[in-house]
Amino acid sequence: MSLPPEKASELKQLIHQQLVKMDVHGKIREVLAETIREEFAPEHQQLSTEDLIKALRQRGIIDDVIKELKFVTEVNDKERTSAPKPSTHFVDREPPVLKKGDGSKMVDATTMLSISDPVHMVLIKTDTFGETTLVASYFLEWRSVLAAENGVTNVAVELLGVGTESKVSVGVLNIRLEMYPQLNKMLSPEITNTQFSLERQKTAEKERLFLVYAKQWWREYLQIRPTHNIRLVKIFAQDENGINRPVCSYIRPLRAGRLLDTPRQASRFVSVLGYERAPVIGGGGGKQEQWCTLLAFLCRNKGDCEDHANLLCSLLLGYGLEAFVCVGTKAKGVPHTWVMTCGTDGTITFWESLTGHRYIHRPISPDEPPLAEQPKPLYPYRTIGCVFNHQKFFGNCQPSDAVEVCVFDLQDESKWKPMSGEAIKSVCSPGTISSIPPFPPLCASTIDAAITSNEIELQLRILVSEHRKDLGLSTVWDDQLSYLLSPALAAYELERTTSISAGNEEFQDAVRRAVPDGHTFKGFPIHFVYRNARRAFATCLRSPFCEEIICCRGDQVRLAVRVRVFTYPESACAVWIMFACKYRSVL
Repeated sequence: MSLPPEKASELKQLIHQQLVKMDVHGKIREVLAETIREEFAPEHQQLSTEDLIKALRQRGIIDDVIKELKFVTEVNDKERTSAPKPSTHFVDREPPVLKKGDGSKMVDATTMLSISDPVHMVLIKTDTFGETTLVASYFLEWRSVLAAENGVTNVAVELLGVGTESKVSVGVLNIRLEMYPQLNKMLSPEITNTQFSLERQKTAEKERLFLVYAKQWWREYLQIRPTHNIRLVKIFAQDENGINRPVCSYIRPLRAGRLLDTPRQASRFVSVLGYERAPVIGGGGGKQEQWCTLLAFLCRNKGDCEDHANLLCSLLLGYGLEAFVCVGTKAKGVPHTWVMTCGTDGTITFWESLTGHRYIHRPISPDEPPLAEQPKPLYPYRTIGCVFNHQKFFGNCQPSDAVEVCVFDLQDESKWKPMSGEAIKSVCSPGTISSIPPFPPLCASTIDAAITSNEIELQLRILVSEHRKDLGLSTVWDDQLSYLLSPALAAYELERTTSISAGNEEFQDAVRRAVPDGHTFKGFPIHFVYRNARRAFATCLRSPFCEEIICCRGDQVRLAVRVRVFTYPESACAVWIMFACKYRSVL
């Protein structure tokens, strides 16, 4: 590989500066004189290049120069050539690049054995319509490779189903594990097996002690007031594999890097992830409990209200807010979870993770006289049993668990019974073997918003034309009117994200100019979190107002449709569609 002339001269200058700095020439002269005097007979007055290099290598001078030169070269190269790269995740420096033969720079096998986080693998099935199903979630113990011969091992793992099928096998996965670069020294199987056994014992003991503590806490909570036994106080929850975990372990501060700029944008992102309740086998209207781990939730791109609330709480904690997940009920006693933040000024804000709506909580005082004006709650929540995050857990022990009369002074133990922070930390803090592995960093969207918007819009035009043809109606599209709908869709998304409405005046003015006197304009915006045009069209037709636009009859009918896809991390997106028509009014 040849260097360009300017790079070659830079490299020569760099080497020269380094040789002068280290006084290499002086050292060579000393070695030369010493070598001639001591190591060679007087007849060897003429030294070969090989003799000189050998003498320099024996004294470690060549190694010293190479080390210093490599270090300085890397720094200078980085200064010259590396443009600042925007970080999508929360890395503060460039990740190290592993090169073949770099084993000496790696931690040793004993240190790696202490890294107890498993590899989390999630299996997703995607059908022809783009609908995803969670098939299996598996935590792989990778450290067996530390004791494998030649640093390579093959593992066959049985994958089990999720939820109600968590005991049913879905298949066997053959995995080949290899250490790269290879470790200088491997461990014996006895050492790794002993380590695994000790970890299992330690985990079991910690979980046993936490269970004992949780039972004692619950007994004390019931002694405060017998009616507490019907309150929704959730200490443990089952994950997708049917394993009971403390609810605090589902939360961890999560930073979104440069993918999400504000807490409200994070709330919008969580709200456009699909909502789907865990499937239930049998009738009775029961609710199957399944709190998904974050990786499983993001891979599936949809989940229940608990999954949304856990993710939103983790993101808000990452933004430095004091956030908690609330467990309670909404209308008709339906169990529900949402998020709460506590401001430094005492302001309590509820965040609905399924819609992105925010509500300020102002408690009603039951001691006020009947005619006194009381704040009217706008939020849909009825009762609250407990609040928690990654470090704290509080059970509501106020006389009433109605949200509207609750005071959220979490420091007041007469209102909120706390759990021991140390007990929670023993089983939920990062690094504890029983906790869920570290949350994966969010990934940037791979969806091209403009291309996807065009594709959906084109498909909708075809569907509308076919639908009108079946009704015996012709279809004439107005491209200019379609384009004029764009600002409205952008304004709707901005309002959902920031609660600020902007640009409506310009949109209305443009529409007035585009619609001649004596003509009528009708528009219908609708919002989806999926990209299936046919499914969206079927939903639109169920709205009488939208159906009236699509099936519009009259004189000089012109139709318009505009689609705008807003992408968010992972494969989440908000899809706004607006159908419109203008026609001449006939009395």
